[in-house]
Amino acid sequence: MEQQHAAIPRPDRASPVGHAGGGESIDVEQAEAALIEHYPRLARLAYLVLPPGPNRGRRVLAAHAVVQRALPRRTGTGGKLPAQRGGDPAVDPGYALMRLRVLQVALAAGRRRWRAPASLPQVWGLRLFPRSGGADELALDQALSALSGPARAAFVLRDLERLSVQETRRVLEAAGVADARAALIGAERAALPAGSRDRALLESVEFDPCALHARPTDLVRRRQHGRAALAAGAAVLVCGALLGLPGGGWGPSGAAAPPDARNAAAEAALDPGRLAVSSPTAWKSAPRPDFSAWPARGDRVRDKALLRRALAVWARPGTRVPVSATPGTPTGPAAGPPQLLFAGVVDHAVVVLLHDGLRVVRYAEPTDGQGEGDGSGAALDFARTDGAAADSASVLVVGRTSGNARYLTAPWVTSVRLVDLLKPGAAGQPITVGADGLTAPVPTPRPEGTCAAWPALRVGGRLDGQPGGVPNARPGGELLADLGELAPARLTYGPPDAPASVSGPEGRTAWARTACQLPVLRGQGVRTVNAWRFAQQLLPGGTENAAWLCTRAETWRGAGSRTMTQFQVPPPSGRPYPTGAVTARADGGTACGPRAPRVLSGVLWKSAVGRWWLLAAGSDQITSITASGGVRAQASGRLLAVPAPAGTQADLKATLTDGGTLRALH
Repeated sequence: MEQQHAAIPRPDRASPVGHAGGGESIDVEQAEAALIEHYPRLARLAYLVLPPGPNRGRRVLAAHAVVQRALPRRTGTGGKLPAQRGGDPAVDPGYALMRLRVLQVALAAGRRRWRAPASLPQVWGLRLFPRSGGADELALDQALSALSGPARAAFVLRDLERLSVQETRRVLEAAGVADARAALIGAERAALPAGSRDRALLESVEFDPCALHARPTDLVRRRQHGRAALAAGAAVLVCGALLGLPGGGWGPSGAAAPPDARNAAAEAALDPGRLAVSSPTAWKSAPRPDFSAWPARGDRVRDKALLRRALAVWARPGTRVPVSATPGTPTGPAAGPPQLLFAGVVDHAVVVLLHDGLRVVRYAEPTDGQGEGDGSGAALDFARTDGAAADSASVLVVGRTSGNARYLTAPWVTSVRLVDLLKPGAAGQPITVGADGLTAPVPTPRPEGTCAAWPALRVGGRLDGQPGGVPNARPGGELLADLGELAPARLTYGPPDAPASVSGPEGRTAWARTACQLPVLRGQGVRTVNAWRFAQQLLPGGTENAAWLCTRAETWRGAGSRTMTQFQVPPPSGRPYPTGAVTARADGGTACGPRAPRVLSGVLWKSAVGRWWLLAAGSDQITSITASGGVRAQASGRLLAVPAPAGTQADLKATLTDGGTLRALH
């Protein structure tokens, strides 16, 4: 059976560090990237090396504190990574440095007789502890607790990190262990349960400080302490109010008006009578078909009391009102009267949708009127939508219940179909849209569990104001994916400088093999996700072609883009659209984007006859590819295929048509 995995450094392939001389300088940014990428592994290492404390909860918090304190504090002080001896040449030096620093901090905590590192993460009102394992895990934990700190570190380096005896000794010495030989002997002679040295027990949830159970602390004592803290806080507030009176206290405010001055724009934003409302036909002649062209719809658009509550909660949400916002979205009040998009009953809630040019704001309260009192049932959601046009301003989520969502459609939308991205050949199911623009309940993707289906919307429409009445939607309509936010993300296919709607069989097939990668983008404020087949490669020893895809997600805020490359081999019989193998992921950068529509990626691939190959491919600006490290090879053009041993790590570099160079995406 064919197998493949990315030809990039992995944490369990990282080589140890040596003593001195010729080392590689690691800056704090590289160390931080390694910490973020391998945080669970580093936390597990710290948890295993730390001595047993009074309780497992304290040990969990101490493990997280150890990892976070191990990060260098200032740019340029990441440290000098000592020279590597006999290790894998494709090492991740950032991970090797962070592993060394975690060991140093954890061993120092052990020498202080379990005085856990200062500034532990605080979780008020909860006790956190890892999940319980079986008898073997308990026996292993007891055996490790009987060892010294250096011996535990030696055991973890050898049996979890898979380092050799010589490599383990060098890492221990670099971490400050005075007698590394004795530590190795202690680890070797430990009375361990069966299976402890096959890595399975060490990788169980028993020793994972990132997979936790939560239980409340002493509730009675917390209430007593809470009443005392409330009284003290009230006294502080009274004193602060006296100090902050005009004429003294906090000092002059320059040209600012007095604190009790009234702001006309802020007051106008709270007046439901000043809400902007578009006419039902304004969208037909609007110079820009966006949310500002939507008419106000719903059975409660004239309910002034409801609209006044929604505007007031937006301006100053109470402590009992949950507020959510996509990344980079301000949650402050509107600068002036916003536009009303919808006000009405949706399932079991009363919903108001507002738009201020930058954001769409959803206010919801229960239909039983609880939101009219103390606001305990009200909720507020924010999403950035600046710059939205017809393609990305066609639907908004109005409500979610029991795995379904209801959408409000743009006035130019004429059809909505529910499609399964994993079934590109199916026509989809028509979705009923009411006179008020609300759709019937639509199933939403379920990120948890197996990816057996991925529901999406295919939206078609017409802008009568366009010259000649040409349909605005592309053939088949726009494809929209619900990523858990108010505005669904638009899915496209094609070159980064000219992405198009997903309409043809090539684009639909590409998304059928990519859709299961979408959960990593949930809640990130994603505006569009484009899939681009940048290369096609004939597999060695066969007649079939594999596809290289680059998927890039752009956000509404501009920053925070995410890029992923995939290697998609011909599907086996019975599974026409299996998910492709991810070969690289990157946050930010310009790869596969409109500014730099180019990319280089590689993968180790195992043929049907059991032979391993290093395959690499790049976009059409590449004239040659060079591999170094575990494999040394060069190929003209933008494709490379050379035999390689299993587990080989290689560095890839390409030459561009303009004479520049491009490294593989990581």
